Amino acid sequence: MRDIIILACNECKRRNYSTTKNKKKTTERLELKKYCCWCRTHTTHRETK
Repeated sequence: MRDIIILACNECKRRNYSTTKNKKKTTERLELKKYCCWCRTHTTHRETK
């Protein structure tokens, strides 16, 4: 039921994190504020394909 997704930084477009989400409960793309080690700041990370 839970699928593995990859989160990418919106600023530098690098893929930094992987997590899981329930596809039935959250159908839209996940967007979280996480730390990007390349930008060295907290930026929004969005789910990629």
